[in-house]
Amino acid sequence: MRTLLALLLFLAAMPLQAQELKVLVVGQSAGLVSELRGSSPSNVTVVAHVTDRDGGQSVLLREAADADAIIGNPTQAVVRAAKKLKWVQITSAGVKPYLYPELVESEVVMTNAQTLSSAAIADHGFAMLLALTRKLNHFIPDRTRETWRGGSYGLEELEGKTAVVIGTGGIGANVARRARAFGMTVIGVDPEEFPPRLSFDRMVYPDRLDSVIREADAVFVCAPHTKDSEGMMGPAQFELMKRGSYFIALSRGKVYDMPALVKALDSQKLAGAGVDVTDPEPLPKGHPLWKFENAIITPHVATQGLLGGKLRLEVYKDNIARFAAGEKLRNIVDMRKEY
Repeated sequence: MRTLLALLLFLAAMPLQAQELKVLVVGQSAGLVSELRGSSPSNVTVVAHVTDRDGGQSVLLREAADADAIIGNPTQAVVRAAKKLKWVQITSAGVKPYLYPELVESEVVMTNAQTLSSAAIADHGFAMLLALTRKLNHFIPDRTRETWRGGSYGLEELEGKTAVVIGTGGIGANVARRARAFGMTVIGVDPEEFPPRLSFDRMVYPDRLDSVIREADAVFVCAPHTKDSEGMMGPAQFELMKRGSYFIALSRGKVYDMPALVKALDSQKLAGAGVDVTDPEPLPKGHPLWKFENAIITPHVATQGLLGGKLRLEVYKDNIARFAAGEKLRNIVDMRKEY
């Protein structure tokens, strides 16, 4: 009896890496799945469900039933079916659509893709700002018309201007670093305690947004969409912006008020706007934002780049290895805070 009891205690104390684990990969490319299979520890089985052509929802739910982890963006039905779920890896930085009660109220660990595409998104934001300050939005169409239009266009430099960056995480920090390189003064707005942030000249909490937005020559929206950030760039904030300033939205469309942005452009208070994210999204035909020549609109593509995909694969591989070894995972989400 003592021998049996000792064996049971030994098995219960065995580290996670000795257990057989199933990782279900949902909606990812065959190439990515192959990479994960080739690099996973021997006790990890990677099972893929790429599209509905793989057998539909019923097959996906059956595969989820005994999955220890999911890589992808699962539906609520998949989460409910995953009775053994211990970890879910979301493929985007934003997690709000996947904060199901079954996850938030559980011991499941959620990780995301925060910071993996931050450099690409920051580049995209500055491409928009520079296109507006250097009036490239006017000159680029001239090529197709083969028209040389000389004259004074009120071109501006960024040197000496002030950027207010709402949200100072991965995207915001990368935006700030680029802004400083262009000779801008950078003010960060964030609810978290302020560790040393070398790219920011000043940091304030969101309750001081109104006081600093008056100083902004350019406002960058880089905050995740949470219950606290939704609509934080509202009509009152657009009213406080300088005449001739610029607005760049890079994170989520619900963080800013779209009608207020349209009003600010229509009144010519803003010199221009660049948005990669909108609310609603996709931006429908006939929406008033389309009519402004000084509005640059891209269809939520700022995350795309050569570096982000490589970093994402590295994080997935590393997290699978960490999960198998019972170690702390990378990019853990605080589901209560929604980021």
